[in-house]
Amino acid sequence: MSGAGRRTAAHMMEDLGWYVVDNLPPVMIPELGATLRGFGVTRIAVVADVRSREQFEQLPDAIARLKAEGATVTTVFLEAADDVIVRRQESNRRPLPLQGGDRLIEGIERERRLLADLRADADIVVDTTYLSARQLTQRVANHFGDEASDALKIALISFGFKNGVPIDADMVFDVRFLPNPHWIPELRPKSGLSKDVAQYVLKHDAAQKFQDAMVNLLTGVAPGYLSEGKRQVTVAIGCTGGKHRSTSMAEELAVRLRAQGFPTTVLHRDLGKE
Repeated sequence: MSGAGRRTAAHMMEDLGWYVVDNLPPVMIPELGATLRGFGVTRIAVVADVRSREQFEQLPDAIARLKAEGATVTTVFLEAADDVIVRRQESNRRPLPLQGGDRLIEGIERERRLLADLRADADIVVDTTYLSARQLTQRVANHFGDEASDALKIALISFGFKNGVPIDADMVFDVRFLPNPHWIPELRPKSGLSKDVAQYVLKHDAAQKFQDAMVNLLTGVAPGYLSEGKRQVTVAIGCTGGKHRSTSMAEELAVRLRAQGFPTTVLHRDLGKE
């Protein structure tokens, strides 16, 4: 989606050593891949969006051609809530590609309809509504910073249900069944990153059983994801505010998953929010 952060993501891909091409007509993507492979370039990132107008509808065919030629293709879809896109576009004073002479919101609605099928087929969906530019670059780096490993890459997101569920998560889990450190006066001002809060959360049998179950679940589904061509999975763990329980549980789960050989990163989406 326009205004969802594609330039920020593209700049990060470039920093990670990818050959980045912006606003290439989709019909030219397979030819670009063939040309660059001839020069030994094997990691190519293409920003494709509705600026190419009618040609944009050819993107699914271009992706199918690349796969038929043996290329590994990962489609990343960036989106954000309507009101956030409006604020971002108004701040940079640029119209949307499909806005025409209408209001911004009408341009957003047209773009969402046009992109609906691509979003449904995307390998990775990133909702940037609540992400800073730095957090978005972290997400991109998590997914594409190291392509050498054949293991399933896991991105853990802690969040607060009061701020909404991350819509880009493949799995969502609720840890509000655990005792809440918020009601312990000496723990309330601290976060789940502090040692004493983590000890309080993790000392309960329910927390340990949850951790064991999560490791077993992800270990069990990983071969299926990989065989279907899905190399990254995003797991969201939520509590009320995203400050104590979800943060501690995500950090501990990351330690356990790394011990099992899974490249795992952690993002605390709501840490620091009131």
